[in-house]
Amino acid sequence: MASLSPGQHAHWSSRFAFVMAAVGSSVGLGNLWRFPFQTGENGGSAFVLVYLFCVALVAYPVLNAELSIGRNAQLSAVGATRKMAHNSGASTRWSIVGWFGMIGAFLILCTYSVIAGQVMAFSAMGFLGEFGSSPVGEAPVSLYNSIPVQIFWHSLFIVLTVLIVARGLKGGIEQAVTILMPLFFVMLIGLSVFSLLRGDALETLNYLFAPDFTKITPGVVLAALGQALFSVSVGSAIMITYGSYLPRSENLGTSSAIIAGSDTLVALIAGLMIFPIVFLVGIDPASGMGLIFNALPAVFADMAFGNMVGGAFFFLAFIAALTSSISLLQVIVAWAEEHTDMSAGMAATVSGALVWMVGVGAVYSPVFGGAFVDVLSGEIFLPITAFLVSIFAGWVIPKATMRHENSEMGEGVFSLWRFLLRYVCPIVIGAILVLGLNARFGVFGG
Repeated sequence: MASLSPGQHAHWSSRFAFVMAAVGSSVGLGNLWRFPFQTGENGGSAFVLVYLFCVALVAYPVLNAELSIGRNAQLSAVGATRKMAHNSGASTRWSIVGWFGMIGAFLILCTYSVIAGQVMAFSAMGFLGEFGSSPVGEAPVSLYNSIPVQIFWHSLFIVLTVLIVARGLKGGIEQAVTILMPLFFVMLIGLSVFSLLRGDALETLNYLFAPDFTKITPGVVLAALGQALFSVSVGSAIMITYGSYLPRSENLGTSSAIIAGSDTLVALIAGLMIFPIVFLVGIDPASGMGLIFNALPAVFADMAFGNMVGGAFFFLAFIAALTSSISLLQVIVAWAEEHTDMSAGMAATVSGALVWMVGVGAVYSPVFGGAFVDVLSGEIFLPITAFLVSIFAGWVIPKATMRHENSEMGEGVFSLWRFLLRYVCPIVIGAILVLGLNARFGVFGG
């Protein structure tokens, strides 16, 4: 068993670096790819309204709890949950919380890197003027037309991720996010303004922000809850890991609000970037996952400077994917550094190689990647970990410990946060898990 003392532990060099890293981990393909098609499939504004409530009432409390656990223990996710359980007089088997999160992070990265590789290929095809080479409604394939080519893009993305994480917290992750995230926000705003000026802005605003309460159904609520957890990066041990590098001076409540708020804002702006073009050309917003890879490239090809805009759009998605992937890999690297003799570089290389191998399996077998690895991570490990975090932080860790970690909160705000963490979050996340498993596998009958 590893030592329960944190030992020598790195810290973020500034609050700006931490916020950029944490926002970068949350802002990923879930915002630019998953949020638009989830919105389209689930009633537009109805989904957006429920999503906002879910972020505030479920995702934010769990996010803050994960940061609190990480900063208190100053260890990896597994070490942090073990140490806090030990200090709370509870069984150290509560380290299962960290294990579930780390395994979930590994599985997410295995398929995430494949999709991110495709994003890189589409960005290159956009800038090279290849978006008009395929029939409308079909994804362009000139640079993504075979399994070896798909493995190449997947490999390139993994190599970039490993190179950044291998340089350590300050020399790698901080340097990357403090450059990439400001660039991301500038490009996001620029592309959104372009889309609103060229596309159907009025229809988009009505679709996203004019609530239609008749469309709020149990299915919409379930989809919004799942998207909130996925988007804000709770349940994958990222925030426990990143929280472990925080100094005592950091205001966790404020930082959690900035992270959750920024992530939500990016998701909404992504809608303002995509839907004006969708409505302008008459694409069904409920086209599903094919909306990004199948429908939009042909639209970009028919626009003035469309290939450049399309290339920039997918490059934006690549930045979002990269800042998320380095946080997922860092979860595993932090554990390896703590429990083995490996350096950050060696841990990143070994972990990246394992991710690469599973990703190659996902390329060869979409059923393996989509119906097994992706479902196992997104629909099982993520909600289970988020559920366990809410129980662990709300019921196992003493109130005084959590109050110490959140001393900047007013008493009323802290009481509300703890109430949500103890009662609302477990019930809601448990419902997501049960209903999701039932819909997928029929494990509970019906």
